[in-house]
This record gives sequence, C-alpha cells and structure tokens, in this order.
Amino acid sequence: MTPRENPTAADPAALTALERTALLTAALRAAESSRADRLYTDPYAAGLAGAPGRELLAEIAAVTGRRTGTDGTDVPSTPDFNAIRTRFLDDRLRHLTHEHGVRQVVLAPAGLDTRAWRLAWPDGTRWFEIDRPALLGHKGRRLAGRPPQADLRTVAADLTGPDWEESLRKSGYDPARPSVWVLEGLLYYLPRDDVRRLLTRIAACSAPGSGIAADLVNTAALTLPHMKPLLSVFEGWGTPWVSGFDEPEALFDACGYTVTALQPGDEGADFGRWPDPVPPRHVPGEGRVFFVHGSLRAPR
Repeated sequence: MTPRENPTAADPAALTALERTALLTAALRAAESSRADRLYTDPYAAGLAGAPGRELLAEIAAVTGRRTGTDGTDVPSTPDFNAIRTRFLDDRLRHLTHEHGVRQVVLAPAGLDTRAWRLAWPDGTRWFEIDRPALLGHKGRRLAGRPPQADLRTVAADLTGPDWEESLRKSGYDPARPSVWVLEGLLYYLPRDDVRRLLTRIAACSAPGSGIAADLVNTAALTLPHMKPLLSVFEGWGTPWVSGFDEPEALFDACGYTVTALQPGDEGADFGRWPDPVPPRHVPGEGRVFFVHGSLRAPR
C-alpha cells in the first residue's frame, strides 16, 4: 500500500497510509455495533469505513482473534481491544463533561471518530477535532447533513507540524479554560521523542486541571513473537508501531500530568469483554496495552 499525498481528493485511496488506519478503526466500530453484546453503538461507522475499511479489517482479522501463535500463545484480539478502548474513552469524556463541567473537548487526532454525533453532550460543549485535511474532508463528506450534538470546530493540521496550536486557538479554543484531550490510536505510531514533544505542547496550551486520556503500549509489545503477525500487517501498510513505554505514569509526569494507567481487563477497563489474563505490572517480558487518564498539574 503506497501512501498518496493529495490532501483534497474525495477518494479514500488518496489518503496516506497512516490516514487510512482511521478507516480500519471505523470498520472495527461498525463490527462492534452489529454485536448483540456491543459496548456502544456507532451508526455512522459503516458508512465512514466503506469497502476500503472492510478490506483493511479483513487483513487484520486474518492474523488476530482467538488463534494460537507460533510460540503457543494466543494472538491479541484486536476487535476486543478496540471495543474496550472506545467504551473506556466514551465513559471518561462523559464523566468529565457531565459531572465535572468541562466544556472543551479536543480529539487529537480526530480520525473518523463520531462521538460528537452519536453521544449527547452538555449545552455549551465545544468539540475540537484536529486532523489532516484529507481525513477531515472525507469525514465531512460522509457525515454531511447529520448535525453533531456539540459545537463542532475542525482544525486541519498535522500534530507533528509547527503551528497547530495557533490554528486551534483561531478556531475558538481557550487555553485558559479547562479542557480534555483524547489521544486515541496515535502514540505508538510516533517516535518516543515525538510523543514527549506532543504531550509537552498539549500541556503548554491547557489550563491546570485539564484532563487527558490516551492509549499506548509497552516496549515488549513491539518485539514479542506472538505480536509479530499483527505488527507485520501494520508494517506492510507502511504504518509500523515504533514506540512503547514501560512506565506511562513517568512519561506523563515528566510532561506535567498526574495519571493512572490501566490495562485492558483491569477494573474499569474490562466491560466483560477482555479475554486474556491481565499480567501484573511487576512481571517482566509481558506485552502490555495501557489506557491512561489523568489531569494537568498546576505549575510548580
């Protein structure tokens, strides 16, 4: 799969390789929405994914699920992980907006997420979606005529670029007011230094007490034999996972945040769907996924 660079084309094939992973996520959400035991319902996901998203999902399904890897261990179940992650972040956003009065939500990047459409938000909630122009354009066309349930502001920008903060402010974001930032399905695609740089930049334009939520993996998850089938697919697409962090609390602490890190299957990150044992944090050599949530400290 060769990335293409036309940022204005209507064809999903014009998306870059990394942008096309959003089609996969939409296809996963469509599949989850069709289950009797679904953790959420996304009525827009199938249309956003289209045939390209279903094709990507078929490639993932061929190497994941409850099947035994070459070393005798089960290959990770991507559909279960994605469903739990989506529901976990749904719940965090509802908690912060409905119960704590946060009225600025920033999805960085937004991908093909539809929370602004499929969930109810308090009056006055401003919903900021940052992503590259081509992906925002694809999403806007597919959702045309469907009004969001929040005050939606789109910001066409690359989060690794130099000036997205100014574009975000011009769209109506107020750095002096509390916000909540969601970094979903992003950090393992970025080099470690870029992850730290991005978290530091987000902290610099957030008010103390602002929330953050993200997912990331540890370093072992990038090298374990039973992860190879899944990671080889992403590498073949031109979107390899390049970074992991063994102590996510320390990563976020260095950037100004106090956070809690949960693994799928932990209380609050299970929802009756995680199929695997949860390896204790002190056990070495285990591949881990972390769901991180917390808030920005006041300057010391």
